[in-house]
This record gives sequence, C-alpha cells and structure tokens, in this order.
Amino acid sequence: QVQLVESGGGLVQAGGSLRLSCAASESIFRVNAMRWYRQGTGNQRELVASIYSGGSTNYADSVKGRFTISRDNAKNTVYLQMSSLKPEDTAVYYCNADLQIRVEDFLKNYWGQGIQVTVSS
Repeated sequence: QVQLVESGGGLVQAGGSLRLSCAASESIFRVNAMRWYRQGTGNQRELVASIYSGGSTNYADSVKGRFTISRDNAKNTVYLQMSSLKPEDTAVYYCNADLQIRVEDFLKNYWGQGIQVTVSS
C-alpha cells in the first residue's frame, strides 16, 4: 500500500518559516493534483493549497502571499514553504494526492498521516 510521508514540521516562533515535504513511499505511474490540508484543534480540516499536474496553484485566502506550494514530479514530492507564520497557522498539516499507482490502476485519493506545526507567539 503506497503511503504519503510528510516531514519538516515542528515548533517555530511567529514570523518564522518552515518547509513541509511530502513524498510517496514508492514509484508512482501518474500523480495528478497534490494538496496540503490542515486541522487546528477544534477546527474542521481545511484546504490550504493545491497544485495540479500542469503546475497551476490555488491557495486559501488565509495563506496567500505567505505560503508557496511546489512539486518535484521526478521525485513524486510536494512541498509547502511557509513564511511569516502566525500562531493561527498552528495545526496538523496533511498531504493529499490523486495517484495512479500502476498503469492498470484507477486514479485514487491518498492521505498522509499528518505532521504537527506549532507557531508560538
């Protein structure tokens, strides 16, 4: 079973930066959209940023101008560069992707296990 593995989370002071990475655990035939979600304590999971196979991106209004999503198709990896972090960015961040594992498979949605990001004031 393929897994999406996140890394790069941790504790940072307000105004600081972090870079999250998410990589597939095995070779993938095709990767379509890749996304980052987050869920703060007591909140619903929200979509933070998306990047499509052609490179187009979308961001939640709350992170526009501060976060940048990018991808390395050769490595089946998606990144989230987070700058000017605020305490309200504190959440568990989840990687999400639409993957076609092998040529005979259908496109299917996968989630990472989540990684904690804590921004102190």
